[in-house]
Amino acid sequence: MNPRHLPSVVEVSPADAGWTYSGLRVVSLAPGERQTLATGEEEMLVLPLSGGCVVECDGQVVELEGRATVFSRVSDFAYVPRDSEVTVSSDAGGRFALPSARCERRLLFRYATAEDVSVELRGAGSCSRQVNNVAAAHTFECDRLIVVEVLTPAGNWSSYPPHKHDEDRPGAESVLEEIYYFEVDDGPDGPGVGYQRVYGTDDRPADLLAEVRTGDVVTIPHGWHGPSMAAPGYDLYYLNVMAGPGAERAWLICDDPAHAWVRSTWDDAAVDPRLPLTTTDERSPR
Repeated sequence: MNPRHLPSVVEVSPADAGWTYSGLRVVSLAPGERQTLATGEEEMLVLPLSGGCVVECDGQVVELEGRATVFSRVSDFAYVPRDSEVTVSSDAGGRFALPSARCERRLLFRYATAEDVSVELRGAGSCSRQVNNVAAAHTFECDRLIVVEVLTPAGNWSSYPPHKHDEDRPGAESVLEEIYYFEVDDGPDGPGVGYQRVYGTDDRPADLLAEVRTGDVVTIPHGWHGPSMAAPGYDLYYLNVMAGPGAERAWLICDDPAHAWVRSTWDDAAVDPRLPLTTTDERSPR
């Protein structure tokens, strides 16, 4: 990734999004720079997007190895509890995502290695994608926060079939506010591009078809979302940040009935051989 195409700061608070729980900051640190913030009523992660950093919280210090880019490897990360002061510093500089959620319980400050992050391949054929379960409900304890990374090979569709999670239906669907933060791999002549679709139901309308580039954010308070489309020639990355009011921290979705049949076509199809795009081993840029 070419640094001149990258944003310096992204910030989406619950107030910005017009909802209650989910938030995201992306901070850019110059070499040797430090930033300190108070978490208040939010739990959060410190997740390197490029570069490594040192995280100080609750009298503890952890060093995150990080990665060159989101397309080069799976990263380690730190969990920071609510009602804390956290300092993030980086000798070499870099960019760091701070996904967050308003929560009630104060858990312990913790470190997770890249090897702790389970990598899952979903879909098949042109719907194949990689999911890094950074802080999924079944992989890492948080109070409300759910965080995953999705990497989609060039030309493929992710978040498909379109699905939603905006109704409380125990065992079938959970209410989750969702943030998509995008990065698109560069091509030989400049930055890449992708697309995101969001549409609503009859009683809660929504209508979005957005071109997305590195640093763009889409907020999804309700409605069907998908596909996330990686344009031919450009691998697509997005960070999903989710949180909601449910007593159970769970990602329960409902497919759009008009397109749910697509899942059955994957039974006899192979996963895209380009996957996984990343592992815990750093790979050189293409």
